[in-house]
Amino acid sequence: MQQLPLSKCHNGVGDLQWTEVLNCSADENRKLNFFHDDILKPGVSIGIHHHENDEEYYYIISGRGIMTLDGEEFEVGPEDIAAVYPGGSHGLRNHTDYDLRIIVVSVS
Repeated sequence: MQQLPLSKCHNGVGDLQWTEVLNCSADENRKLNFFHDDILKPGVSIGIHHHENDEEYYYIISGRGIMTLDGEEFEVGPEDIAAVYPGGSHGLRNHTDYDLRIIVVSVS
């Protein structure tokens, strides 16, 4: 697995360090779309975006951030999980001086 920069993820700020662990989106018989291991350096964000037909889960491995879920902001930290469901929106920003590492899982 190779870690790659993903610039301005969903119109966010900075470069997300993105590692695609598993991608099943090409197989329409699977409910799992993808599994990522991502790092948001200080000041980096994933822009607020909408989900039409899929669910997405962010599991915080380390660090802290501000999660926006359906217009509300929450501070998140290690072992927190946040879910967005079809019709919802979310985003995440690292407002600290430390890396924020997350696992991202998408299912249909």
